Amino acid sequence: MIHKELRKKILTERDALSREEIIERSARITETVLKFPPAIQAETIFLYLNFCSEVRTRELFNTLRSAGKRVCVPLTRMKEHRIDAVYIDDPENQLAPGLWNILEPTQEAAASATLPPEEIDLLLMPGTVFDLRGGRFGYGGGFYDRYVAPIPEAVRIGLAFDLQVVDRLELAAHDQLLDYIITEKRIIPGRSSTGSVDIARWNPGR
Repeated sequence: MIHKELRKKILTERDALSREEIIERSARITETVLKFPPAIQAETIFLYLNFCSEVRTRELFNTLRSAGKRVCVPLTRMKEHRIDAVYIDDPENQLAPGLWNILEPTQEAAASATLPPEEIDLLLMPGTVFDLRGGRFGYGGGFYDRYVAPIPEAVRIGLAFDLQVVDRLELAAHDQLLDYIITEKRIIPGRSSTGSVDIARWNPGR
């Protein structure tokens, strides 16, 4: 199955989830993230703000901020084909609907609070399809792959519903592997599978 067909198939399945199912499964994922050692240890976290049927992240955003984390959200710059990480400490005034009506940092916030990638400890990333080695397909623009490639020391976690996970994706050379994928059922280790985190202990499906 070619990439576009697989993305379409998985997104159709994700879009078929009811609002209640999305809320309930997202809550399980949020609970797991908040108990997961890499998230507890991170000081600066880059977190996407959800749209459509993605795993919801607003509760996670609020809780991480309340825990004293420095939380950044992406600003998509289409002309430059990149995303920036903007630190948000006043969501009511620093966020507004942007591209595709997704909440994004305002230009004023970006001008004063864009952080260099090297300051990011952990990224919580969206995607369309994931695999059991930490592979990830985004939406075809390559924004996140380009962002994380120069900062391999930052922990990369994909947030997904379990229906978005397949055995193996046909990845291109530029596709970046994740360290972990967290779904409502399990934590899937990726490129850090030999690390010190006890996956079994933190796997909500066990």
